Amino acid sequence: MTASPRLVLDTVCKQFEGPSGVLPVVSDVSLTVGEGEFISIIGPSGCGKTTILNMIAGLQRPTSGTLLVDGRPIAGPGADRGVIFQDYGVFPWLTVKDNIAFGLTLRANRIAKSDREQIANRYIELMGLTGFENAYPKTLSGGMKQRVALARAYAIKSSILLMDEPFGALDAQARSAMQNLLLEVLRSEGKTVVLVTHSVEEALYLSTRIVVVTARPARIRTIVDVPFEHPRHEELHRSQRFGELQYELREVVMREYAMQARLRGEDVRASGSPITHREERRA
Repeated sequence: MTASPRLVLDTVCKQFEGPSGVLPVVSDVSLTVGEGEFISIIGPSGCGKTTILNMIAGLQRPTSGTLLVDGRPIAGPGADRGVIFQDYGVFPWLTVKDNIAFGLTLRANRIAKSDREQIANRYIELMGLTGFENAYPKTLSGGMKQRVALARAYAIKSSILLMDEPFGALDAQARSAMQNLLLEVLRSEGKTVVLVTHSVEEALYLSTRIVVVTARPARIRTIVDVPFEHPRHEELHRSQRFGELQYELREVVMREYAMQARLRGEDVRASGSPITHREERRA
């Protein structure tokens, strides 16, 4: 951990007003993220992981507690934090090149057109999009759309990358390719990353640390230091230690998932999918 951390969350809480009253979503989350760390947040669906990420992004304000980026309070979105969502977020009316360069046309990051062209071309090549510069998103596969979204986040030179299930909609092969591409780009770009994911395997393969959060309201259950050195390669998935850690982490997450299901009046099958008590009686 560096002496001057990039991100600090200090006893952060978030509540929402609902039809039945106050709904606590995040409770007393404290976390420090150092320069160049890759932090993954995992936990059961609906537990508050995305809310934590949204507060770091400045898209939501905490009910209480403090969030800092480089020692400054987070008061809203900023050019220092790029955000990538699961639904790609590419603009259908812009070409691949124009999507990548879009952030560089905004006031906070505006640069000369010639420089935008140069940066866009660099990321087109880096992301394997050569030949698709003038294509529109409707003609691209899901994996290619996500490459465009990644390239746009990188192009604005945000030093912190916030990712919410960015590969969740991809098939297994595309997801694996995107994970490796992300690691490759990070080696050359050097980013601090916070990733929300439902995949224990993905978190273990990409991260330097994994934050496991509880059933809602989200609290930090445990933080795991990932013992594998970078750079990482596909062979890591086949190692015994990787398999052991994956199993241990999945067990922790499933216990929280079962707790969340009970709070919703559900039960959990051995496979991990919830069923209602009524369904259980029918079975």
